[in-house]
Amino acid sequence: MMQKIFSQEWRFKGFTDPWDQRKLGDYGNIAMNRRIFKEETSTEGDIPFYKIGTFGKNPDAFISQKRFIEYKSKYPYPKKGDILISASGSIGRTIEYQGENAYYQDSNIVWLNHDERLVNSFLKQFYLIVRWSGLEGSTIKRLYNKNILKTNICVSLVDEQNKIGNFLSKLDSLIAANEDKLNQLKKLKKYLMQNMFV
Repeated sequence: MMQKIFSQEWRFKGFTDPWDQRKLGDYGNIAMNRRIFKEETSTEGDIPFYKIGTFGKNPDAFISQKRFIEYKSKYPYPKKGDILISASGSIGRTIEYQGENAYYQDSNIVWLNHDERLVNSFLKQFYLIVRWSGLEGSTIKRLYNKNILKTNICVSLVDEQNKIGNFLSKLDSLIAANEDKLNQLKKLKKYLMQNMFV
């Protein structure tokens, strides 16, 4: 379905304008948090510090509130809704920044600091099917800024982006809810079977 939407085989009613073929770099630049050194972290603290190994999971390092406030005010920091990308290890994994107080490992976790011509909900869905520039068939485990910025994207007008992003986000939520339900039913079945056969 996503392939058909992004290839424009399927369009929402009322939208007929052609999509623009661009590069992600036409919409903005790559941003990342200021570097945090190991000695600036602790195993407990005020602000979670996500490294590439804990990206999308539970943090195992923290920074002080003071350092967080200083760096957030002086250096690049994601806005609520920005899509963070893993640029190392399992490259291309994404998380939507929800506005919580957190800090991210520089150069390993980045985001596209883009203008208003791109909608984050649309971009999030695009990242699920993207073919990063220069990485096809490669064993490289590093997504460089140039790979992101040179990646091709077909973009519709903002209204259609919003429609697509919202529609696919609702499907994601529905899938997640059903997966939770399925997991609960599997646990219930396991519990019942263990008790029946004892």
